[in-house]
Formats: sequence, C-alpha cells, structure tokens
Amino acid sequence: MAYRNGTYIAFDGQGTTSPDESDIKYFNLLKAWKKSGQDFKFSDSHKKTYQVRDSSYRETLKRRLRERLNESKNFVLILSEDTRADREMLNYEIEVAIELKLPIVACYVNYEKIQAPTELASYWPSSLSKAIKNRTVKCIHIPFKKAPIFDAISQFTIHSDNTLSSLSYYSSDAYKKFGII
Repeated sequence: MAYRNGTYIAFDGQGTTSPDESDIKYFNLLKAWKKSGQDFKFSDSHKKTYQVRDSSYRETLKRRLRERLNESKNFVLILSEDTRADREMLNYEIEVAIELKLPIVACYVNYEKIQAPTELASYWPSSLSKAIKNRTVKCIHIPFKKAPIFDAISQFTIHSDNTLSSLSYYSSDAYKKFGII
C-alpha cells in the first residue's frame, strides 16, 4: 500500500495548455508559494507518478490519476468562475477522491472568505454537486488564499479525525486568525 502523504490538486484546464487561459495559473501559484519556502509546504501528488499529457490515451490517463490519488492524503479543488460542471476528467478526479474518502478542500478564486458554500454552487463540477447533495463527501469550502489553504491541507487529511460535512467552512474567528478580516 502506498504511503498517503501527498496533496492532490485539481482544476479545470478549460481545454487549453495556455496558463493564461486556464486555472493552471492557480496551481502554478501554489507551487510558487511552496518554492518560496514561506511556511507553505505540501507534497505534490502530481510528482509521484509518470507525467501524463492530454494526448495520452484516456485509460492511461485515468490509471495515472488514480495512482496519484491513491498516494494522496487530501484533495485541493481550485474553483473559479471558469470552472465548468461537465469536465470529464475533473469529474473523474473528484469521483475517485470521494471513493477514496479524501477530504476535499474546495478553494474559490476571487473570494476573501466563504461562509455560505451553497451560494457558490454554480462553481461546482457535477460530481461535487451530486456528492454534496447526497452528503457523501467531506469538504471544506475556503477562499483561494495562502493561509486558509495551508491550514486546511495541514488539518484535513485521511489520517486525521477532524469531522467535516459536505458544507464545512471556517468561522469568522478563523479568518481573523489568518489575517484576512
């Protein structure tokens, strides 16, 4: 069995390889925060298996994604106004994360704080929406900000006994502690 210490990061690539035209820019920002060494560390699950490209056969791609998810302790999902509900591979990643009982850290771009996750349902890929409705996912909804992301990936893992519901979020006090409000 794999040692599950990685953080899996998922986002909608919007069908392009251009970092300016997709949510990969937020993934790259996470990697820059990590590289800067500013108390932001995570083990990137994407570096644990062979690289895959969008041109890979679909089954090969799914197999590699599942391998990465199997080595992960949690799942960061970057959500923006450009995230589409029907993206096949993004929904597949979410479905496997839920099957593996990975806590999902839903990070919303361009928000300062999240305290009413259902108001952001239009951002949710269809598999996340279904799991939230059925209460079959453990998920914390946070803004795409360094302090809450670092806190969430440190706190909510398959190894911890923290209780999350499908619609968990941080309190106002937590945002004060993060220096956001």
